[in-house]
Amino acid sequence: MRAHRIDSPADLDVVRESYDRVADNYADMVVTTGIGDIRRHPWLKASIDAFADTVGGLGPVLDVGCGPGTVTAYLAERGLDVSGVDLSPRMIENARRLHPRCRFDVASVTDLDLAEASLGGVLGWWSLFNLPRDVLPQVLALFARALKPGGHFITATHVGDEDLLRTEAYGGVPVRWTTHKWRPDQLVELIERAGLRPVAELRLPADEHSGPGLVVMAGKPG
Repeated sequence: MRAHRIDSPADLDVVRESYDRVADNYADMVVTTGIGDIRRHPWLKASIDAFADTVGGLGPVLDVGCGPGTVTAYLAERGLDVSGVDLSPRMIENARRLHPRCRFDVASVTDLDLAEASLGGVLGWWSLFNLPRDVLPQVLALFARALKPGGHFITATHVGDEDLLRTEAYGGVPVRWTTHKWRPDQLVELIERAGLRPVAELRLPADEHSGPGLVVMAGKPG
């Protein structure tokens, strides 16, 4: 029996179906344009490199909301024992096709059963913003519990105050999901309340593809 049950978002099935619909277009976009590929974005790559350097040798790493597996595969190339999970079965199909040497599974973050102190690192890389505001703190607490002392969590998300309903994405595909934006101080406070200590923060200005963003890395005290 799971030690900590997390509330399931009311729109979970709708969000899953939406990401299934855009999965092929999104994977193709990453491969053909480099959007979403950290290798093309020096500051994002530097953040992931710092995370890899920090958690290397601490134990398994879990990429939550891995999409088509781009970051999972990059971390595997760096020598980490990493696997990816995603809510969308079609995203996982693309991840397995593009990165056949990596391990991927279909799972919602709200259904993960993670043993205490079992992970050296956890990523929520542009993947937690669909979680309702009352669910994200529960997920952060799950991650904190699952991390070993000295393990680290890294997340990237959209900055703002609003909850933005999205109705189309990646080539005009009809979708329905809500992007819950956070102010940097709000997100950092949630991470601290979960029992993690923020160690680095990167703020990204808006560009032609997205609004302002935020990367936070936090560690579990030893």
